This record gives sequence, C-alpha cells and structure tokens, in this order.
Amino acid sequence: MANIKSQKKRILTNAKAAARNKAVRAEVRTRVKTAIAEGDPTSDATRAAISKIDRAAAKGILHKNTAARKKSRLMKQLQTTES
Repeated sequence: MANIKSQKKRILTNAKAAARNKAVRAEVRTRVKTAIAEGDPTSDATRAAISKIDRAAAKGILHKNTAARKKSRLMKQLQTTES
C-alpha cells in the first residue's frame, strides 16, 4: 500500500476509471452481440453498436484502430449472414 497521499488518491482514481472502462467495454460487447443476433446491417441494433464503439473510441477507452477493426468485422459478419 502506498504511503504518499497523492498516490493513495491515484489508486482510487485509477480504480474508478478501470471500472468505468470495463462497463463501457462490456456494453460494446453486448451491443455487438445484439446486432449480430438481429443479422440486419441496417437495423437499430447495428446503429447502436457502431455508435457505442465510436463513443468508446472518442473517450479513449478503445484505440481508434481497434474501433475501426470492430466495426469492420461487425459489418463483414452482418453482410455474410444477410446473403
């Protein structure tokens, strides 16, 4: 355990941020699974999934290339299930 007051605060702050990031990543996974279950590239579920991915990238929770890869793979999977 840290002895320095600022380090103790950093530990608490990091824990809060980690919990928030974990929740956002879990939400992204849930939205992607829902979109895949629907199987329609133009559905509201797909739009919501892409929006969540973009928002996570904008907040820095996901790297921009990771977000692009997730969106690409989602759309590719929806296109193959559709046809």
